[in-house]
Amino acid sequence: MKARKKPVIVDAFEWRYSKDSTLPSWLQSAIDAGAAGAMPNGKLVIRTLEGEMTAEIGDYIIKGVKGELYPCKPDIFAATYEVIEPCD
Repeated sequence: MKARKKPVIVDAFEWRYSKDSTLPSWLQSAIDAGAAGAMPNGKLVIRTLEGEMTAEIGDYIIKGVKGELYPCKPDIFAATYEVIEPCD
């Protein structure tokens, strides 16, 4: 069988840790709720159903169709997603 991924629109944010960074509200809400947390080394730990995942600076944080968060490496993001609305 061959299958094509359904076209869905997701929220995504390139992780650029800085204490002065403005985060999208959905990511800030996840951090406030303890579902994700920035580490002193600039990485972001995301708690998922599969366990903790770590995003490095430059990785994309994606909010999936059910509100779940997960990190995505830049090369995979570029191969899988098309930006339809850039961040401000």
